[in-house]
Amino acid sequence: MDDRKPENNGVSGQSQLPIPAFDPPEKPKRNKFAILCAVLASATTILLGYDVGVMTGAVIYIKEDLKISDVQIEILVGILGIYSLFGSAAAGRTSDWIGRRYTIVFSAGIFFAGAILMGFATNYAFLMVGRFVAGIGVGYALMIAPVYTAEVSPASSRGFLTSFPEVFINMGILLGYVSSYVFSKLPRHLGWRFMLGIGAIPSIFLALIVLAMPESPRWLVMQGRLGEAKQVLDKTSDSKEEAQLRLADIKEAAGIPENCEDDIVQVPQRSHGEGVWKELLLYPTPSVRHVLIAATGIQFFQQSSGIAAVVLYSPRIFEKAGITKNTDKLLATIAVGTTKTLFILVATFLLDKIGRRPLLLSSVAGMIVSLVGLGTGLTVIDHHSDHKLTWAIALCIFTILSFVSFFSIGLGPIAWVYSSEIFPLRLRAQGSSLAVAVNTVTSGVLSMTFISLYKTITIGGTCFLFAGIASVAWVFFYTLLPETQGRTLEEMNKIFGSFFKWRATMIELKKNEAQGNGEITLSGGAVN
Repeated sequence: MDDRKPENNGVSGQSQLPIPAFDPPEKPKRNKFAILCAVLASATTILLGYDVGVMTGAVIYIKEDLKISDVQIEILVGILGIYSLFGSAAAGRTSDWIGRRYTIVFSAGIFFAGAILMGFATNYAFLMVGRFVAGIGVGYALMIAPVYTAEVSPASSRGFLTSFPEVFINMGILLGYVSSYVFSKLPRHLGWRFMLGIGAIPSIFLALIVLAMPESPRWLVMQGRLGEAKQVLDKTSDSKEEAQLRLADIKEAAGIPENCEDDIVQVPQRSHGEGVWKELLLYPTPSVRHVLIAATGIQFFQQSSGIAAVVLYSPRIFEKAGITKNTDKLLATIAVGTTKTLFILVATFLLDKIGRRPLLLSSVAGMIVSLVGLGTGLTVIDHHSDHKLTWAIALCIFTILSFVSFFSIGLGPIAWVYSSEIFPLRLRAQGSSLAVAVNTVTSGVLSMTFISLYKTITIGGTCFLFAGIASVAWVFFYTLLPETQGRTLEEMNKIFGSFFKWRATMIELKKNEAQGNGEITLSGGAVN
């Protein structure tokens, strides 16, 4: 460095670069077409959110009208998650067969049928049939929306765009809460039927607008339709160069030669999905095994930390906290839905700026503190049921709102972003459907046992149990989940596979990138 000498206020040496070459590159603007595609695809998940939110209020009136027990209420509320398992399990193969776009349309059609059946239900058994049909549609939507969004998104904004499904789920929950409150004014036997049946209306519009979307470029490559894939990538990438790089990565993952420029090509058989489950479950490579553990683990902990119980049974929790009037409980749930939606919107703008890990770890830490506070408040109220403790009621309300806020700013959206972006192309549809299945089953089991659980160990004890599970989740995330911000979907194979030693792998990868891209010679020196 000391032998460098200025010459004519310039930089001398064999390799000279103008000053502008050292200016930091301008941050690319968000691709509006990719945003539009993500919005249209993710909007289907509003159907799940609506069903979850509206059922929270509807069960109050269903129980009174159909004269059913708490156990039947648990099954009615939680069974959607179990039923959706069938949809998410079939969605991977379906989306590989008919494409991501038509799978979204198919999911909206199934939910439409389910909502109509629930709206016209005359008894508990009829209502459960409607729940079964709607659950299959929900399973399809939960799996396909994040996958499609991840596959059309440029790396620079993938976290922002892939968090959209969670945004729309929260919007749906809020709409469901509002719908419950509005239709609660109707006669009891009509109110809950309108709450459930009106969910059929948005599914019609969603199925129609999705037809305006392009097909996923990765699915098009898997079908050998390179010409169409190039057109979609040109529209959804931040630059022509990025579009070319994304196409090259996808072709490599699909087993297509890089120098192949034909519009229609013959794709190797392995790209059509044969043997995927065997590769995913029976004979996974270390990288695939790490990805599978990470994807299923984050989905399991997202639900097992108690969010489904708080969202679905918030009226009961508020009742335990001292709010007894039905309309007041429904208004309180609207506050929960509003808070949840606002914070998920904040999270969408932070995912690609701060990264997945910082948001995830801080989110779970906040959830733990909130659950401990909620458990403390509910326990105190239980032990002083003979008189009203205003401070304990205020603590319960505050910690419920803080719990859903922390969940929505991190664990809520990141579970979908992370599990949809880390699977290799050939395993993505089936891997994502497996992760969604873990999520829905966990949600369903907890929803179907929450009332029985809190009657056994008290509602405060249940919150402490959820806090313990969230603590285990924090350790799991800290030790096993590497940062994926800014990485292309095809680079994930290099990051995963070292399990607890992933940090060393990341350091080595950054060194290799620096050696390949970061050295500029200046009069015998180097700027890295």
